[in-house]
Amino acid sequence: MTVPAFNSVAWFEFGTDQPEEVKEFYGELFDWKYVLNANTPGVTYHSVMTPGAPQPTGGVWESQGAFSNYAIFYVHVQDVAETVKRGQGLGAEVLMEPVTDSAGFTFARLQDTADNHFGVFSAPAA
Repeated sequence: MTVPAFNSVAWFEFGTDQPEEVKEFYGELFDWKYVLNANTPGVTYHSVMTPGAPQPTGGVWESQGAFSNYAIFYVHVQDVAETVKRGQGLGAEVLMEPVTDSAGFTFARLQDTADNHFGVFSAPAA
């Protein structure tokens, strides 16, 4: 996996109770392909393959109605906990505390001072 530069937008995600419609729409519009992600036990998550990309650049999380639909971007950071702390110091609200998935990626979600949601993540050590 090629690791994106720190502090760059490196992932996007849709959370939806209509995953087939989302995948069909963006697949037709941008020629995106989808691969079922095996690193998310108990969650149906499809990785998004954009044309020419050597690896996934986003995902579609099937909510099954458990939460409201959303679209969000994630910024690749060196230290999620430190970035969350810095964001709070600047007035951000933590919407999801840092969690680490089975593949070693750590994620958190915040709300900026203008009420926009975004995420931060770090990749596992190579």
